[in-house]
Amino acid sequence: MNSQPRSLAATLFPIGLLLIAMASIQSGASLAKSMFPVVGAQGTTTLRLIFASIIMLLLLRPWRAKLSASTLRTVIIYGMALGGMNFLFYMSLRTVPLGIAVALEFTGPLAVALYASRRAVDFLWIGLAVIGLLLLIPIGQTGAGIDLVGAGYALGAGVCWALYILYGQKAGAENGIQTAALGVMIAALFVAPFGIAHAGSALLTPALLPIALGVAILSTALPYSLEMVALTRLPTRTFGTLMSIEPAFGALCGLLFLGEVLSVAQWLAIAAIITASVGATLSLRKESPPLVAAD
Repeated sequence: MNSQPRSLAATLFPIGLLLIAMASIQSGASLAKSMFPVVGAQGTTTLRLIFASIIMLLLLRPWRAKLSASTLRTVIIYGMALGGMNFLFYMSLRTVPLGIAVALEFTGPLAVALYASRRAVDFLWIGLAVIGLLLLIPIGQTGAGIDLVGAGYALGAGVCWALYILYGQKAGAENGIQTAALGVMIAALFVAPFGIAHAGSALLTPALLPIALGVAILSTALPYSLEMVALTRLPTRTFGTLMSIEPAFGALCGLLFLGEVLSVAQWLAIAAIITASVGATLSLRKESPPLVAAD
């Protein structure tokens, strides 16, 4: 008699964690932009990852993870993808509104979903995604659209996000939530040279440290820990479908916290990318393997 409520709770728990993670990371991104005038996107990423790695080191004790040579390789790639995703995303936020940056970045996970499915209907989802991109980046129209360099950074972050999903799911299955801590530590080591070279001693500005700590908690320590739990408890289809609404979270946080008002065309573009992602995820074959990288 109690199996059904338990099953429902087991299903809703990781979904709730994932929704909290998405709201947290976009709120943290809004807060992070306030640090750009002092240490730049490079320094902001560095401080975020350093603080997050310290927090996760203390809480999760990643040294207890069992690492073989193969596992270590997976975790290193996962960590570098995590660092690249954060770094390139913040670089894009210098000139691109939050919601649009998230939508462009989301083409990475969308590509993963489309690659795993490869049905005829996927041409519809690819078409929707392309329409969304063209609405966001109307090439050749003077004064229209968004900064192309910033858009390029966001798309690069999307590539890293795809690698984060592929390698994160595999690494998480081997070591659970401790993988998130290991990944953030590697990401911090990967990004720190860029931040130090750009910001130098400004990284030690006392007034900046509490903000950096808040960004680290909201944007890294909390959401990536929750996502790692969700990654290992949700089917690929469910995880991908839920992640599809991340651009909407970004646009709403940009509107609420940064006053970034998007045009109707930009909202339609975000909606097109979200629809393409949901459609691609739902069209995955049941027998498709999990979205993890092959050895």
